[in-house]
Order: sequence, then C-alpha cells, then structure tokens
Amino acid sequence: MKVNLGAQRRARIEILPLIDIVFLLLVFFIYAMLSMAIHRGIPVNLPVSSSSSIEKELILSVTIKDTGEILVDDDRTALKGLARFLKRRAKGHKSPGILLFADRKVSCQLLVKVLDQIRMADIHRISLQTTMESQP
Repeated sequence: MKVNLGAQRRARIEILPLIDIVFLLLVFFIYAMLSMAIHRGIPVNLPVSSSSSIEKELILSVTIKDTGEILVDDDRTALKGLARFLKRRAKGHKSPGILLFADRKVSCQLLVKVLDQIRMADIHRISLQTTMESQP
C-alpha cells in the first residue's frame, strides 16, 4: 500500500520571531547606552604618572530659591555682585560652566537677570537644570 504524503513543502524561515529578537536586542542596547550616560561611563583604574596634571573643568552651581535668594555652590550672594563673584571663582579656568538650578516659582524676570549676570561674568556654558515630569 502506497501512502500519499501530498505535495512536498519547502522549508521556510519565519521572519516574525526574527523581528522580535531584533527589537529585543535594540531595546537592550538602548537601555545599556542610557544607563552608561547617566553613570558617566565605566570606572577604570588609570595609570599613574608623575609629570601629568589633572585637567578638570570648573563647574559652578548657581541656585535661585523661591524667596529670590541666590547661592553660588553654598555661598550666598546678591544679584548685583553675582558677575564679580563668578569672575573671581572662574579666574584662571579656560571654559568654566554653570549649572543653573531655579525654583519653579521664580519669576522669569529674575531668571533672565541671573542669566545676564552670568553672561557679564564671561561664562557661556550654561546648563539649566530640570527634573523629569512623571507621566500619568
């Protein structure tokens, strides 16, 4: 007795599981890159040299509280003397930077005045700090 197996089917590669794996790898690598950016890279032990100098760029923190009080790092300063104070702190550095923390209740006018004082101190690297808004 002869068994009829029907037409021979050709082997085929299913593409849907392959696409799932590619997207899973993509998500993994994106997450890995973001976590490295947040942690500023991988810590390593650097070689020791007696003739090298450590080059650190000066980063100052300017905070504007909701009361209008202005702090540079932890030192209180007035708005009028802010440019002179920043010039003194940044003296001798090639390209100092500012991290600007402003309370959400601070008026826009005060924020602009502080930005003007920072520019008058000849500091052009300014980063306005924010927090991530939680999604509902």
